[in-house]
Amino acid sequence: MRFRRFLLLCLLALSPLVTLVDAQAVEVNDAAALRNVTEGKGIFLIDFNNPEKAAFYLSIIKESHAGLVRQGVPPDFIIVYIGPTVGYLTTKPDSRLEMDHEDALEVIADMVRQLHGLGVRQEVCAIATRVLKIDNKTLLPELTLVADGFISLIGWQTQGYKLVPLF
Repeated sequence: MRFRRFLLLCLLALSPLVTLVDAQAVEVNDAAALRNVTEGKGIFLIDFNNPEKAAFYLSIIKESHAGLVRQGVPPDFIIVYIGPTVGYLTTKPDSRLEMDHEDALEVIADMVRQLHGLGVRQEVCAIATRVLKIDNKTLLPELTLVADGFISLIGWQTQGYKLVPLF
């Protein structure tokens, strides 16, 4: 278990270094896509049934946030959590989940805190907490509970946030 945690933390820690090494070889940027863009309004719908995958994508979202900042475009991100992923966002996860994925759950909680610190709004679908029988009072404190993640997604997209697909 500790080795898996160590490996996951190493991969997350090294991902910015890989980008840095690549950037030193050839200047890589998103200048064409960001031409005349004054704000990076993105919304991410997260619905994973694997905690390691959720932890990985949260780190990628953080990296994308930093990439926009580096390229002079203020990021404005929202994450909407639905489905099984909601089970990873509680201070009292299912005991089997905690036993099998303790390291990933710790990384997820840390990434939620870091993203919150960057100003990323993070919403949790109350339908998912109801279906998964999660006490809303146990959700990580950086999260905002919303009635319906799909409705939230529709509303934010109507307000100009662009959906970033995650698979």
